[in-house]
Amino acid sequence: MSNSQKKKESLLRNSGFQTILGSLLCIIIGLLVGYIVLLIINPHGASGAIIAILKNFLYYPSAVAAKKYLGTTLVKASALLMCSLSVLFAWKVGLFNIGAAGQYVVGVGACLYCGLKFNMPWYVCLVAAIVVAALVGGLSGLLKAYFNVNEVISCIMLNWIGLYCVNLLLSKVKETSTPYTKPLSSTNKSALLPNLGLDKLFSNNEFVTIGLPLAVIMAILVWIVLEKTKFGYELKATGMNKNAAKYCGMREKRNIILTMVIAGGLAGLGAGIFYLTGIEQWMVQQTTVPSMGFNGIAAAFLGGSSPIGAIFSSYFIQHITSGGTYVDKTMYCSQISDLISAFIIYLCGFVLFFKMWLNRYLNKRNEKRAAKTQKGGEA
Repeated sequence: MSNSQKKKESLLRNSGFQTILGSLLCIIIGLLVGYIVLLIINPHGASGAIIAILKNFLYYPSAVAAKKYLGTTLVKASALLMCSLSVLFAWKVGLFNIGAAGQYVVGVGACLYCGLKFNMPWYVCLVAAIVVAALVGGLSGLLKAYFNVNEVISCIMLNWIGLYCVNLLLSKVKETSTPYTKPLSSTNKSALLPNLGLDKLFSNNEFVTIGLPLAVIMAILVWIVLEKTKFGYELKATGMNKNAAKYCGMREKRNIILTMVIAGGLAGLGAGIFYLTGIEQWMVQQTTVPSMGFNGIAAAFLGGSSPIGAIFSSYFIQHITSGGTYVDKTMYCSQISDLISAFIIYLCGFVLFFKMWLNRYLNKRNEKRAAKTQKGGEA
């Protein structure tokens, strides 16, 4: 085997490269399936719709407008990134935090209530969102550690409990004529996250705040904790085999609870850096849990369960989700982008099988080469 062939095979066997390749295949196949659905619904506008979804803010011919809406997409992607980190942090420790959506919701309730009811500054509101969401996540961890209650069941229940409790709480700070909470911009400007000049980079988009760099910094910190610290090693060891971890002297119950506390805090931070920009107001009549937390599952697995990969996958998921608003509403609904995201999420489950297939293919190819070389030597 030549040096170039060896380098090529080592690249194909690299786990990170396989994950990236598998994720790209998921995206391509998901977009293709979405395009087929568009063709079935209305073949005349299918090409324009898929292009609009992919273009998103580039839909605007003006560079100023495009840059402004790029900022808005990044703001939403930063919140999605935090929900993604919440899911993958728990996943690395062997837990499936499907409750990131509910933890995100209670984080919204905490930061908005502190900001609108008590006129607290932004840093207090942000801490409140993190703490309350961490407590809700910790509750699931507590039930798992001491009563062996499956975290998926407890998280799903807490999602709905959190939603209706937040609706009840924020109904006290809503506008009198609408079901929406009072805007922070006119009620308590001190609760808005500072811009520090970042808004000027995106055509004076006032919603672009320190939340953007904060989300990226948190992704890097999560990677460092999981991959480069003793604490992260203990958490992952507990997830792999809690009995073995206990035998080695690790406090497995504490690690499970602490994992869910951190996961909940990350989701709560996402809620804070999104709603404390003033970009949206909470509707107290909501009957469904916001999709941000559930989309975090997609971003986590599309990014190969890597905190660094989640940065890019979160942006992509938010990019096509926001792009759905630009499709022709006379032909399609804006949720068509959510459908495409759902296809991609579904296909992400096959990344592991793709990696197994690729390794098996490479092994068989090497066996054939070895057999051929052996025959040549005997001849």
